[in-house]
Amino acid sequence: MAFYNKLGSLLRQSVSQSSSLPMGSMMNSARFMSTNKLFIGGLSYSTDDQSLKQAFDAYGEVVEARVITDRDTGRSRGFGFVNFTEAEAANSAMSAMDGQELQGRNIRVSLANERPSAPRAYNDSYRGGGGYGGGGRGGDY
Repeated sequence: MAFYNKLGSLLRQSVSQSSSLPMGSMMNSARFMSTNKLFIGGLSYSTDDQSLKQAFDAYGEVVEARVITDRDTGRSRGFGFVNFTEAEAANSAMSAMDGQELQGRNIRVSLANERPSAPRAYNDSYRGGGGYGGGGRGGDY
């Protein structure tokens, strides 16, 4: 229901600003509402990008399949994402693959949520500063 409320709000905004709103902004709004990206959870640690892509190729054209790995060890974190060119392909893959076995594990498939990034100024201040002499408890007391 919240999705439809948001969609209605965006459509009302675009209609009221139709002449002043550039086409790029409207396309950017549509991009965030895209349902072509799937979250795949419960992956086997042996699943790689290629085997994930092969598992979902049967449902439509896969733009990208990516298994998320740990930054320090390079080991799979047990989840990944699959991007399709069409929403219909993503929906059919989600219905068919959710709960199915892939390389010995039952996987969970759902629509991926866009994770908004925090503003840059917030990130820097949250991390404890930077620059000369910023952010730490070193030095003389």
